[in-house]
Amino acid sequence: MTLNARQDLELGDRSDGLPLGEAVFRSLREALRSGIYRPGDRLREEEVAQRLQVSRTPVREAFGRLVSKGLMVPAQGRGLIVRRLDTTEVIELYAMREILEAAAARLAAQHASSVEIEALTDLEAGFEAASGDAREMARLNRLFHESIFAASRNRYLDSALQELQDAIALLGRTTFSVPGRPDPAAAEHRDIIAAIAARDPDRADEVARLHIHEALRSRLKIMQG
Repeated sequence: MTLNARQDLELGDRSDGLPLGEAVFRSLREALRSGIYRPGDRLREEEVAQRLQVSRTPVREAFGRLVSKGLMVPAQGRGLIVRRLDTTEVIELYAMREILEAAAARLAAQHASSVEIEALTDLEAGFEAASGDAREMARLNRLFHESIFAASRNRYLDSALQELQDAIALLGRTTFSVPGRPDPAAAEHRDIIAAIAARDPDRADEVARLHIHEALRSRLKIMQG
């Protein structure tokens, strides 16, 4: 898909003094994570540069980093294509996600503040209110899980999440588009919040693992369908 159809790509606030190449890379990475770009989409330097109103040099730099991270591959002809994960890679990704999400929930049960628990509850309420809008549900779900990682108070775990989010971006269509998945996912979210609020690390670990296991089942349905 060409950039002209992607109206949500933005360079973002550069008031923090980021080098232009880094700012372009972060913009494209966020576009991948939020589903603006999806597996199979083609990106061209000139189109991205025009949309972000920058020269092609920082775009070329950002493209190189995306290729080195395995997020994109050279297209036949010009540009890059967002890479697709095969079934083995997806299963491996979810196995690692289960480990990290369980660890984050366990630590959040020990360290989350009452304000953070309230924020999780609000995000879950928003998730349920967005029923029928799979993209918005996916956005709120990402914020929900990022908030749990933040509440874990472990910078190394949070760093691992950032790497994981890059791979998750390659999954494409959200599992919340699978009929019958949103309601159980919401119930699983509520169980995770309850375990964290109860300061029960073992339960938090258990329900977080179940949540990711069920997400994998829905992911495989998408791939098989």
